[in-house]
Amino acid sequence: MLMKGVTLRGLEVFEALAATGSVAQAAENLGLSQPAVSQQMRNLETALHADLIDHGRRPMMLTPAGRSFLVRAQVVLSQLRLAQNELTVMDLTHLSTLNLGMIDDFDNDLTPRLVTILAENLTRCRFKLISAPSHEISAAMQARKLHIAVAASSGQVMDGVIEYPLVRDPFMLVCPRGSVAEAGSLEEVMHRLPLLRHDREQLIGRQVEAHLARQKLVFAERFEIGTHLSLMTLVARGVGWGVTTPLGYMRAGRFHDEIEAHVLPFKPFSRTISLFAHTDWADRVPRDVARTMRNLVQELVIDPAQRQLPWLDGQLRVLDG
Repeated sequence: MLMKGVTLRGLEVFEALAATGSVAQAAENLGLSQPAVSQQMRNLETALHADLIDHGRRPMMLTPAGRSFLVRAQVVLSQLRLAQNELTVMDLTHLSTLNLGMIDDFDNDLTPRLVTILAENLTRCRFKLISAPSHEISAAMQARKLHIAVAASSGQVMDGVIEYPLVRDPFMLVCPRGSVAEAGSLEEVMHRLPLLRHDREQLIGRQVEAHLARQKLVFAERFEIGTHLSLMTLVARGVGWGVTTPLGYMRAGRFHDEIEAHVLPFKPFSRTISLFAHTDWADRVPRDVARTMRNLVQELVIDPAQRQLPWLDGQLRVLDG
């Protein structure tokens, strides 16, 4: 039983204040008035008999008690949002067949969660899931082997296919942990160590190579790696540096203690992850799956990534469809 005065709205206000350090920004993000935000925060601190935020500083800073409580509050809010998402999921009981393709960046957490939600709604449906790189997912969509797919967008229009943008996924640089401190700068790391390139047959490989060419950046042709996890393994072992995205970085969680992630030291660029559906599926199903995907990506990928890499705030984000 929650102690009197601890409310869901109070937890949401505390989370927003912790993220922004500003009553005005928290109020705007939550759609509340500034007095309402301040009152919710006072009620929560009174209920907990603890100061969670140093109100005398600008921007506001968490107290030690606030930092400890924030971790627990975010877990509670995350679970509540996921539960709400599962309760409001689409009605798929009318489907007899659903072939779904998912980009392999989501294999760790998101795809299993989505499939669990779908399975509870596909009561009379023959369901098939394919997990693969984006270029293979796109080829399967064009061959009409899939009804719905989630993959990186190439920016090209596919005949008979509707695209629903889901996530802006910015590119970033990864290198062995400690290499920047040893070399003195990120640019020096790029000079000392080889670039670990993505396989050029993959969409991400073509996107990175095209951007490097636009920036007139030339690196030795030594390594071209077929799978993202293999590339991250080589970075962790000190073989070289690479260009990836937050979705790929979060998928490689077991290497985080051995690698560093940085903002690109050249012109930024990003990719878009989208949901694709054939036009003969242009009913509520693709839109409902897209809505569910955005909620899951926010809770399972974006929020954890921004807590680990705060500079991603505003860069890695859900897109309105």
